[in-house]
Parts: sequence; structure tokens; C-alpha cells
Amino acid sequence: MQAGFLVHSAVEAWARETPDAPAMIFQGEAQSYVELLAASQQLAAALIDGGLQRSDRVGIFMRKGLALGPAIYGSLMAGGAFVPLDPAVPIERLEFMLRDCGIRHVVTTDAMAPALLKLGQRMEGSDAQPTLYGVEEVAGFDVVSPTDLLARPRGLNGVWVTDQDLAYIMYTSGSTGEPKGMMHSHRGSLSYARWGQGHVRLTSDDRVASHAPLHFDLSIFDFFSTAQAGGAVVLVPEAVTKFPASWTELLEKERVSVVFTVPFTLIEMLERGALEQRDLARLRWVLFGGEAFPPKHLRALMERLPQTKFTNVYGPAEAPSCTCYDVQPIALGDETPISIGTVSVGSDDLILGEDDEPVELGATGELCIRSTTLTLGYWNRPELNHRAFFTRPSLGHFPDVYFRTGDLVARGEDGQLAFLGRKDRMVKTRGHRVELDEVEAALASHPAVLEAASYTVADGGGSRSIFAAVTAAVGGLDPGALRQHVREKLPPYAVPREITILQDFPRTTSGKIDRRALADASPSPSDVPRP
Repeated sequence: MQAGFLVHSAVEAWARETPDAPAMIFQGEAQSYVELLAASQQLAAALIDGGLQRSDRVGIFMRKGLALGPAIYGSLMAGGAFVPLDPAVPIERLEFMLRDCGIRHVVTTDAMAPALLKLGQRMEGSDAQPTLYGVEEVAGFDVVSPTDLLARPRGLNGVWVTDQDLAYIMYTSGSTGEPKGMMHSHRGSLSYARWGQGHVRLTSDDRVASHAPLHFDLSIFDFFSTAQAGGAVVLVPEAVTKFPASWTELLEKERVSVVFTVPFTLIEMLERGALEQRDLARLRWVLFGGEAFPPKHLRALMERLPQTKFTNVYGPAEAPSCTCYDVQPIALGDETPISIGTVSVGSDDLILGEDDEPVELGATGELCIRSTTLTLGYWNRPELNHRAFFTRPSLGHFPDVYFRTGDLVARGEDGQLAFLGRKDRMVKTRGHRVELDEVEAALASHPAVLEAASYTVADGGGSRSIFAAVTAAVGGLDPGALRQHVREKLPPYAVPREITILQDFPRTTSGKIDRRALADASPSPSDVPRP
């Protein structure tokens, strides 16, 4: 069923079609579609009464729980655009987002409200100080009968939005630079949601695990694609995400059928998830993205879960899921990086060289994307929009708008795209150009390495030196053997000056390796002898 042209239309439709079907599940407690709709409408009414206007931004400051669905859909039903606020980031970053985005309404829970006290004190007396809405009080999940819902008017106090209007703004959650907000419309969000529903063939019988935090774009698939199919979102408690055995236990207990997460979670699941003790027969599809997945680990996980399909989903948060690759069996010893596949339905690509002209087949260039999922641009950043987007003449009346991903790729004879690293990860050291992603691939190919990260550190002489860190599988890792392994795969100038073996990596709040933190903790190159 294709339900409406707005993101929240699916919730309204399923509340009428299957009112008692579970929409959200958290720690064994289910919230039906009719309960989700009622709670969302209550919050929407409160926001409107509080002065919310069409396309006003609504901050969502909360952790996983049954209040999260009404916060998302209530904001949308009121005509607003929700903005995920990560509870884990420093207070200064939250203040920046509130001021930058002009957020005057923040939805939170009783448990989270005290954390906003300090922020409120910092902004006291400011025109930017937001009003707080406690979802657990405003939207108490009162059960409303389907008959009562059908009798209600479709709009809320005359609120009317179109698919061109803002649905959400997602700020970058990495550790470098000033945050930038990516604007996504209802139309783009629905395109992403319907791609997910169609590719994975989601139905109302599916239970989709929401492992990623709301401020990470993978979560949009969890909520919106699942709602398109009338399925249930299984919200994963934050504590469970930190313990692989608890994570796989939840997958078994809640009979989860679809997962979309980062490779790190899946590697941990393989290594420490007690898979031999779990019955995951219901898990039919695993999607992953965000970082490269070492083939050796993926092959091992596919062998453990033979009934499960695996898909590598590529796409920056600006153009989510613009390409994908359904992984085929991986031969033992095959270290070829996993392809990012071909462009998805509704997307188109260009591979451009340094002169901004298309490269020949097989040549390396920057991947540029135009897509129905493409962001409307960066909030309040016209100079960044100018650099990140460009137009080309079209056969139609309007020019084609492409986004510069900053990712280097090459297209093979079979049309598949090979990811070759980031333009901004190409560095010069000792007069040579080195791709840091290639260094990481060489490190990760060692049998005992779980994950690898490479980065550069200023040497004080106007140049930079390559450093690296790895985490190891159970049983330990011989540093000398690892260095010899890397020397056999890389030219001498690309071998890291120092390789550190860590128990765990520092990570951003979206689960990606925090390379800036690694670089900040590294010794000066002058203190480390050359390899």
C-alpha cells in the first residue's frame, strides 16, 4: 500500500487499516498504530497551540523509547521539521544547533529534561531559548478507537504542508569542523523510505531493528521504510547496543527480521555476539553502510547466517541509499573490497575527473549524484551549497543538480562501482601521494585484525606522517608480523610510521571510528623512529 505523499501519511493510513498492529516495540512493550497516531496528534496539537508555524524546526532530545515515535510524527503532523539532538554531544554543540537552526520548540521526556537545564541557563533571556514539550505528559499514548479517529478532520487546525516542505534537518555528528544541517523534504524522505521498502520487500510481518541513533541517517530507513509497509520498529535500548551478546539476544527474543547498521556492530556481533547460542532464523536481511566492511569478516558472518541476505548500502547523508550492492558469496582469501553496486532507482551518477569532465570507463574520479533522495541543501550555509552542488544542462526545461560526494570511485565493465576512498583522505607524505583508505585495507587484510584506522599527524616541518591503529581478534596480534604483512602490500612510503594495537577505538556518536581523537592522542612523529 502506498499511503499518501507526506511522511506521516503512512501512520495515519495504517491506523485505519490495521489499528491494533504493533508500530513500535520497546523492551517487550508494544505501541499499536492507532496508539502511535493518537499520541502524535496530541503532541501536534500542543505544538500548534505553542505557536509552531509551517516548516518551523522542532528539536527532539531523547533516547530510544516509545515516546520517540510520537515525537517524530507529531512534529511532522504539526507542519514542522524535526531536528535530532544527540544527548551525547557537548552542551556547546547543542547550543550551536539550537541557535543555528532557530529551534524554538524542543520535545523531550521527563527523564531527559534535567539535562537541558544547563542549556536553558546558558540561553536564558535569549530570543533563541526554546520551549520544552514533555512527550510523556503531552502524548500519553491514550488509546483512541478507530471510529473516533475516522471522525476526526484530516488536518490539525488548518495545518497544510506539501511534499516540497521540510521533513527533517540532520546535523553532521562527526568530530571535526562546525556542524552543518542537511535539509530533507517530505518528497525526498518518502523516496528514501519507498526505496527501502521495495528493495528489502518489507511487509507488515516484518520487525525492523532500530539500532542507529536518530541523528544518524540509517535511522530514517528504520522508521520511515517500516511505516510504509505497516511493519513494527523494534527500538534497541542504548545499553544493548554496547554489548554484542545482548544485541543478538534481542534479535532472537523480538524475532527481528531486518537490520540496518554499521559494519562495526556486525563485526562485534560475529566476534562476541554468542551467535552459536542464538536462533536467528527470522533474520532475513541485513543492510550495512557508513564504513567499509572487511571481506573476511563479512564472509564469516554470511557463513554463520546462511539464510540472511546482505546488502552494502552506499550514500552520504545528503543523498542516502543512492547506490547499493546485494553481496554475493565471497571466496576464501578474496580480499577485494565490497562493491557499492549500481545506482538505485530514482538516482543517477556522474564520475568526474579533476577537470569536472566525465572520466573514461574504469578510470578513477569523484562520484557525483543526483537523486530523488537528495538534500535540499545545507541550512544557512550558502557558500557550502555553492561548493557542494553543481548543475549541468538537461534535456528538459530545468538543469540537473548533482551533489559532489567527495568519494573516489571507478566503474567496472559490469557497471559495478568500486569505492576507492575519499578525496580528502588522499594525502602527501615524503613527496608521495597516499590514499589512507588503501593503508586501512592493507591493515585490515591481516587475519588477526578486526578493524583498522589510518590518519596523519603534523611533523612540525610542514609535512605530515602516517600513523595507524588496529583492534585485534581474540588471541592477540604480533606487531612485528603485522608490520611485515603491511610492507608486503604497500610501498615503503605508505607504511605507517607507527601502528598501535588498541582494545577499542574511540568512536563518534554514530558508531564510526573517531580518527581525530586518534590523531590527537598520537605522539609527535619526531618521537617515533622511522620504520
